[in-house]
Amino acid sequence: MEAPTIGLFIAFSAGLLSFLSPCVLPLVPSYVTFITGLSIDDVQASRRTALIHGLLFVLGFSFIFIALGAIATGLGQTLGASRDWLARIGGVVMIVFGLYLMGVLNIGFLMRERRFHLADKPAGYLGTVFVGIAFGAGWTPCIGPILGSILMYSSAQETLSRGLLLLTLYSLGLAVPFVLSALAVDRFMAFFRRVRRQMVWLSRAAGLVMIGVGLLMVTNRFTMLAAYLNRFTPEALLERL
Repeated sequence: MEAPTIGLFIAFSAGLLSFLSPCVLPLVPSYVTFITGLSIDDVQASRRTALIHGLLFVLGFSFIFIALGAIATGLGQTLGASRDWLARIGGVVMIVFGLYLMGVLNIGFLMRERRFHLADKPAGYLGTVFVGIAFGAGWTPCIGPILGSILMYSSAQETLSRGLLLLTLYSLGLAVPFVLSALAVDRFMAFFRRVRRQMVWLSRAAGLVMIGVGLLMVTNRFTMLAAYLNRFTPEALLERL
């Protein structure tokens, strides 16, 4: 199973959904002030500092996510002929995670906290990278199901490069809004005040999407849908993918 254009779109969208999850979105201002060592007012006045630390933070968690993608894809390649069954198992896992995000299932191990708690940030730019790595390694209950689903999908890819591409796009989906929020934390806070009451619906929407993709993978119709949609993708773009 290849990672066609629709798979890349899903991976990027999954990163955006992770950013909008109840475990990440409310904590963005705290992460920004923590990694920069500045107050909210100072962050607004020092956008260059916010940009540098924001980029280093996303570099840290991207390293973890891409490494996990390499492991998942490598495992899928090792299984070889069983890759189709691996895709179906991944689809079942996505459905279960989707039901969890919708509040239909209560999965105990996903409810336990997994974040690293750092009382003090290590000094300097390298310290910001370390905080990003700690964030990536300590998946929270909300980000875990979405990331886990993308890892299951990447394990069904035929080549390591495609699996890495999926997790790179997932990381970008999470990284881009974080960096933009760091650059304009005042606008982010205004945005959050507008959407915080809809957080539960964002989680349910993410769960519904995951269930839909999981059903397509279980029934082996994901590849058929991707093949159909690829007809509308420019050949020059397909050659690069």
